[in-house]
Amino acid sequence: IFDGATGTNLQTQDLTADDFGGSALEGCNELLVVTRPDAVESLHRSFLDVGVDVIETDSFGSFSVVLAEYGIAERAFELSVASAVLARRVADEYTTTTQPRFVAGSMGPGTKFPTLGQITYDDLSQSYEEMAYGLLEGGVDLLIVETMFDLLSGKAAIRSEEHTSE
Repeated sequence: IFDGATGTNLQTQDLTADDFGGSALEGCNELLVVTRPDAVESLHRSFLDVGVDVIETDSFGSFSVVLAEYGIAERAFELSVASAVLARRVADEYTTTTQPRFVAGSMGPGTKFPTLGQITYDDLSQSYEEMAYGLLEGGVDLLIVETMFDLLSGKAAIRSEEHTSE
């Protein structure tokens, strides 16, 4: 059983611009793993407390294409690692010999799409690859490509996963 929607559930915590690091960064949920790790940890615990087997990292948009919109593209690898380390630690606390808990590295669709000519396939693929390496370094058990509606974006994310397993 997987957890629920990360972004939607983080919104229920009534976070302010200060929680994100200022008004320019407000809404960048992926940044919360370093600015408010307690909020993300609380979310993970809320899912594990009701018996989920897999929690997803708070990394839906932790790749340079999305983070560039906040002026922090260079933090993609760092935030991907941090989201995985945080989720891994919490999942390990809930793991028992009869009920292992797993961490899925969340890879979302982003905000620029090769099909629409907003980004090249190669640039998007490279951005996903950096994210995937960060998630794997942070200790995820699997990578999950989610909420894709652009076929080339999905292919770029999947191909990045293939490269990281080589």
